[in-house]
Amino acid sequence: MTALQAVRDEGLASWCIGAGAVRNVVWDHLHGHTVPSALADVDVAYFDGDDLCPKSERAIEARLRAAHPSLPWEVTNQAAVHRGFEAHFGHAVAPLRSLDEAVGSWPEYATSVGLWLDAHDALHVIAPHGLDDLFAMTVRRNPIRVSVDTYRQRCAAKRYAERWPRVRVLAC
Repeated sequence: MTALQAVRDEGLASWCIGAGAVRNVVWDHLHGHTVPSALADVDVAYFDGDDLCPKSERAIEARLRAAHPSLPWEVTNQAAVHRGFEAHFGHAVAPLRSLDEAVGSWPEYATSVGLWLDAHDALHVIAPHGLDDLFAMTVRRNPIRVSVDTYRQRCAAKRYAERWPRVRVLAC
């Protein structure tokens, strides 16, 4: 909740905290873990098609780090993701048109989930592929932007079953 409030206070028009930050909390709870899994990062996704400058992302991240230095913030303007996608993943992609479309393109259906908090502290969910895989603890490749090779590498690196033994990882 602290992280959601901090990002809300940035005043971004279209944003969420998502991916592993949401997945970890849910899967830790479903496994009865009393100590939360370590987060590689708190993924803050926002959409601003009028400002694709990486400096803007870094400025938001710097403010969040200053306010909450214990959280591993990673801020990304989803409107600019296409710019470095090919260099990082080996193939070009079209620009995204919205935050919902961006969340729907994330690597696995269980991590294609984002949360945002409105001015009245009401929690909102962005889940273009639904929540079934998240709550069923199923890892399934999202083919929209993720290659089979990238999916396999992610599954090996994330070591899902070691962290959460009841997770089911589907092969491609």
